Amino acid sequence: MHVLSTNLKRPGGGGLPNQKYHQNKRERERERERERMEDYSPDENEVLLADMPVSPSGQYFNSSMLSVSILAVLESEVPLDNIPSMTLLQDVFLPINPRFSSIMVGDTKGFKKWKRVEVKLEDHIKFPSLPSGMSPGFYDDYFNDYLSKISLDQFPQNRPLWEVHILKYPTSNAAGHIIFKLHHALGDGFSLMGALLSCLQRADNPSLPLTFPSRESSSRRDGKSAKGIFRYVGRVFSGVANTVSDIGLALVKSSFLTDGRTPIRSGKDGVEFRPSTITTLTFCLDQIKQIKAKLGVTINDVVTGIIFLGTRLYMQSTSSSHDDRNQQQGNANATALVVLNTRAIGGYKTIGEMVKPDSEMPWGNHFTFLHVSIPKFSHNNGAFTDESNSSPIRFVRKAHTIIKRKRNSAAVYLTGRILEILRKFRGHEAVARYIYNTLKNSSIGMSNLIGPVEQMALANHPIKGLYFTLVGGPEGLTITMISYVGKLRVTMRMEKGFMDSKKFNSCIENAFDMIFQAAVQDAPPSNS
Repeated sequence: MHVLSTNLKRPGGGGLPNQKYHQNKRERERERERERMEDYSPDENEVLLADMPVSPSGQYFNSSMLSVSILAVLESEVPLDNIPSMTLLQDVFLPINPRFSSIMVGDTKGFKKWKRVEVKLEDHIKFPSLPSGMSPGFYDDYFNDYLSKISLDQFPQNRPLWEVHILKYPTSNAAGHIIFKLHHALGDGFSLMGALLSCLQRADNPSLPLTFPSRESSSRRDGKSAKGIFRYVGRVFSGVANTVSDIGLALVKSSFLTDGRTPIRSGKDGVEFRPSTITTLTFCLDQIKQIKAKLGVTINDVVTGIIFLGTRLYMQSTSSSHDDRNQQQGNANATALVVLNTRAIGGYKTIGEMVKPDSEMPWGNHFTFLHVSIPKFSHNNGAFTDESNSSPIRFVRKAHTIIKRKRNSAAVYLTGRILEILRKFRGHEAVARYIYNTLKNSSIGMSNLIGPVEQMALANHPIKGLYFTLVGGPEGLTITMISYVGKLRVTMRMEKGFMDSKKFNSCIENAFDMIFQAAVQDAPPSNS
């Protein structure tokens, strides 16, 4: 069982590493690994899963250009001293999917396969060792530095691509933490969250299944009236125009059009090799639903509007005075890259259902990117007025309009076809480079997942909180969201030493307060 020393060097100390050196080192290591895998021939202790080829997306995310992982953090309500970690991994986690017991190799024809290997659990589970009896603040600092450290660590290619870190020390948020680090080649957030949830039970009654919020939709049926037909035809033509525009923007943004240097984007190379700061905020879902009901939009629209407004507030707050330069920084062009699940989502399915060949919600990587320009202030010096075009509500309405327009566009699905064509003619490394540039040229990466309504427990240890983030990509700011037991947990991962995490979090909280006040508290009473 691997135990980490208390001598954890803070990633921020001693200056930043040489990015070019680390990038070249990783490429050399990957090249040696590719050669080793190409020369591979199975022996009696190893089984090549001939019917389990690595998906194209799996190869993109585990290439010389990209190595992206998902960090999922479970916050325990009680101490983790007696948790049966080895038993849970052996009997519950590993049987979920053969990929958790496999490594990625190349066959004689160069195709990547998942190869089953013997899993040495002691190589995958880590227990950091710290002095006992310290203050929560001490453990808070250690935990934050620890997250930053493991976000930079690379997975050895000769072991299955996952790790579990158990921190048994109390922080200000929880009595203990369980961190799952899962490589994106194993599956996307939807797949891996489904896998984690299959290890957990309802805290109140383990015999009952976990339930999830119903999928919401802002679309309305127009019926078969003449008016409805004209609206349908209008949407068709609008969809075609939107598709052409969105595909063009995606190709340009992934090729040569780059967001400039702003308070949220340093524009430096090798951001993926730099330490990051990971922080979270918690919002009440009932309050978000109040905003939703008042404005007639979706929860996703409300949350996106809050993030957009908070980001603009942060960009403008980088100067102490509202001068012209500050106004330009607050309204500088910035693009959010929103990750969309392309499955017909209706809730998480069992792992057995997800791995079926014709599953409606299959295991793997099934998502696409959506380029969204962050709305700008339409006022001077950040002073909101009661006019509709300058109210904080405008950011929610703008998010609603943008998302609705983007969804009425086939670009969401054609993006995947473009990647497939590129892979056929130039190989998976070229696609990985295309995705890398797509992430690097944008300012923010955004993703969200739906969590259970009821509190969960892991081996009778109630889970107080749940959040996740993406690591290993070249984007400087990543924002992820997940709902859990009436709360929305928002996670910010940003380039350490460049952005002020406390100020950014404060701006997001201010944006929420401003939108809630404008939509709910200051709204005129409805006529009954």
